[in-house]
Amino acid sequence: MLALLAAAPPAPAMTPEGKEFVEISRKLETVQCEKRKLRREIALAEVEQRRSDAEALRKRFTALGAEPQTARLEKRLGALERRISDGKGGVRDPEDLQAISDQQRAAFYRCD
Repeated sequence: MLALLAAAPPAPAMTPEGKEFVEISRKLETVQCEKRKLRREIALAEVEQRRSDAEALRKRFTALGAEPQTARLEKRLGALERRISDGKGGVRDPEDLQAISDQQRAAFYRCD
C-alpha cells in the first residue's frame, strides 16, 4: 500500500484563479463552441459574398454574447485571465498553464 502511494504522482497544485478559470471555461464550452462555428460560417459567407447570410450570422453571434449569464461569465473569465497572466504572454504558475491548456484542447476537439 505504501509503495502504491509513494509511486502515485502528486496532483497538480493549481492556484484558486486557475481552478476558477477552468471551471468557468467548462460552463462556457457550449457557447464558445457555437461562437467558433459561427465565426467559420461568417468567414465563408463573406468569402462567398453572401452579405445577408453574414449579417444574420453576426447577429446570432452578438446575441450569444449578450445573454446575461454568458456575459457575466465571460467578463469574469477575462478578469481571471489578466490575473493568471504574467504580462509577457505566459502564466505565473506552470500548473495553471498545463491544466488550462489540457481543458481547452479537449473542448476544441469535442466541439466538432
